[in-house]
Amino acid sequence: MNEAVIVTSYVVIDDVLEQLGHRSHKLAQMSDAQVLTIAVVAALYFQNHHERALCVMHGMGYMKQSLSVSRLNRRLHQLSDWLAGILSILGEVFTRGEVFIMDSLPLPVCKRVRARRCRKVRGRDYCGYCAAKQEKFFGWRLHLVCNADGLPVAFDLLPAAYHDLTPVHELTVNLPGGACVYADKGYNSAPVEASILDDTGVRLVPIRKRNMKPHQWADEYDLRCYRRLIETVGSQLESMGIERLHARTNLGFEVKVHASLLALAFTNLH
Repeated sequence: MNEAVIVTSYVVIDDVLEQLGHRSHKLAQMSDAQVLTIAVVAALYFQNHHERALCVMHGMGYMKQSLSVSRLNRRLHQLSDWLAGILSILGEVFTRGEVFIMDSLPLPVCKRVRARRCRKVRGRDYCGYCAAKQEKFFGWRLHLVCNADGLPVAFDLLPAAYHDLTPVHELTVNLPGGACVYADKGYNSAPVEASILDDTGVRLVPIRKRNMKPHQWADEYDLRCYRRLIETVGSQLESMGIERLHARTNLGFEVKVHASLLALAFTNLH
C-alpha cells in the first residue's frame, strides 16, 4: 500500500467536501471523507472489497475509529452522489491539454448463463459483445475519456448493447476546442466526426479499418503513440477488479465503479 496515494486521496476528498459546504454529522465516529477514502482504497488495493480495506486501514492506524461493514455500506450508499460529484469536479480539473483518448470497457454484472435470473438488470439491452476479447457479456459498458496523463476526464455508464458512438457527443462536449480525441475502430463514423468538429471544435480521430482511407501521417503516428496509453488505463482498471464487481444493487455497483475511477485518478496523479 502506497501511503502517499492514500493520504492524497483523503486530503483531496476532504478538501472538496469542505469547499462544497458538506459537513459530517456531529455524532459520526468516522467522517464522510474517511468513509469515501475507504472505498477508494478498497478499489485500489483490495478488488473493491470494503470489509478488507476497513480492517486493514483500521489495523494500520489510518482510522482511529472503526465501523461495522453494514454501517459502512449504508453510509457509502448515502454518499454515492458526493462520490460521483467529486469525480466530476476532478474531471473538470483534468480537462487540459490537446490530447485525449477514448475507449469502452465491459462491466459484467453476472455470467451470461445466469442472465435470466439476474435481478439488477434485465433485457437484451444488457447483452453486449467485447470485440477485443471476442466474448459476449451481460451487464454494463463503461465509456471513458482520459487525458494524456491517464487521468479520467469524462465517463458514462450505459447498457452493454449500446454502440460506442452513443455517448460520444456528451463525452466530448466539455473538451477544449482544437483538441484531438484518439479512439479505436468502433468510433468510425464520418457524420459523427463532422458533427463533433462543428459543435465543439474537437477532432475525433479513430483507427481506420483496412477498407477505409487512412488518416494523414501525423495522425497515424499519434494514434500509435496514444493508443498504448488507453490500453494501460484499461489494464489498471482491470487489475482493480472493475470487470469482476460484486454488488447487490445497481447503486452499489455504481459506487464501486466511481471509486475505481477515483483510485485511477489518484494513482496516475502521482
